Amino acid sequence: MDLLMATHNAHKTREIQRILGTEFAVRDLSEHPDISKPLENGKTFEENAILKAIAASRELPSLVIADDSGLEVDALGGAPGIYSARYASENATDKANIDKLLRELARQNVPTDQRTARFRCVVAAARNGTLLRTFEGVVEGTIVDLPRGSHGFGYDPVFQPKGFDQTFGEMASQLKNKISHRAKAIVALREALRAGEIADAAAAD
Repeated sequence: MDLLMATHNAHKTREIQRILGTEFAVRDLSEHPDISKPLENGKTFEENAILKAIAASRELPSLVIADDSGLEVDALGGAPGIYSARYASENATDKANIDKLLRELARQNVPTDQRTARFRCVVAAARNGTLLRTFEGVVEGTIVDLPRGSHGFGYDPVFQPKGFDQTFGEMASQLKNKISHRAKAIVALREALRAGEIADAAAAD
C-alpha cells in the first residue's frame, strides 16, 4: 500500500517506513517541491497534524498521513510542546533546541528526579481534503543532564524513556521503533489500514 507522508523530514519518513514494514511504501513531499507547507497555527498536536494532512491531500491524489509530535516537560509547564521543532528559533537545529531546553532546566534549578517528560505524537490520515482518522501515541520518561548517543533526531539524545537506562539517542532503531510515541501512533494507523477501517471511512465520506 502506498502512503504519502506530509513532511520534508527524511529522518521521519525513514523511521515511519521502518515501523510500518515492507507491506507499505512511504513517500514524502520531497517528491513534490511545489507543495507549500501550511501554516501550523493549531493549538495542539492533533490540530497541527490535521492541518498538514488535509492541506497535502487537497493537492495530491493519495492517502496522506501527517504527524505532529513533540516533547512536553512537566517542570517547564509542558514546554516546548507544539513548538518543539522551533523552540530555540524558527529554523533551529536539533542542537540549539536541546541546548535551550537544558539551559531552561538549569536556570530553574530543576533536579534530575523532577525532570519528568513525555513525547507525544498524533498522526492524521486524510484523502481529498477530508480527515479520515487520527491516532495518538505517548511515551513517558525523563530529561537527562547531558545529551547521550547519536542515533535518532530531535530531542532523542536527552530523553530517557521510563524503564530504560538508555536515551532514545543511544538506542538501536529497532528498539526505539517498538516503544516510541511515533511507533505507538503509527502501529495504530497500520492496524486500522490492515482492517480496512480507513478505507471504509473514506467510502462513507
